[in-house]
Amino acid sequence: MKLERIHHVAYRCKDAKETVDWYVKNLNMDFVLAIAEDHVPSTHEPDPYMHVFLDAGAGNVLAFFELPTKPEMGRDENTPAWVQHIAFKVKDRETLLAFKKNLEENGVDVLGVTDHSIFHSIYFFDPNGHRIELACDDPREEEMLKRLDAVKWEMLEEWSKTKRAPRHADWLHAKEFENV
Repeated sequence: MKLERIHHVAYRCKDAKETVDWYVKNLNMDFVLAIAEDHVPSTHEPDPYMHVFLDAGAGNVLAFFELPTKPEMGRDENTPAWVQHIAFKVKDRETLLAFKKNLEENGVDVLGVTDHSIFHSIYFFDPNGHRIELACDDPREEEMLKRLDAVKWEMLEEWSKTKRAPRHADWLHAKEFENV
């Protein structure tokens, strides 16, 4: 028994129309579905909402709920802003740079390109305060993933015991990485 894929990922938004317009304009996503109800189907709670769905490519769907009767949305103040984010894969570095240029031309502050060795990313926030990452694979990704796969369980075990970063993959960010 295995999961097939993510059906959709849902987040809260401040304004459904603004959110759809932003994702269509800045990330070229298609708006695929809107559902509005006065009662929550799973809990039967009386609570009007707008639920919008966007095509994030390859069968992936990003959804948002606008909840006008609930208190203003916030975030987990005990978790750094860089931790919780939505990451989307793009074809290559050229595409990543084109997105960066487009976002900046649309007035979006973009951080990066950040080199994570196995992939490269840019980061920014949507109008709801959700952090977004766009990432493209490094051309050497396949070989690096094999090396990381070989040490993943040892790294997890060491982390579990020490809560310190294991050194099994120091090569990932080392200068001699060029020889990998």
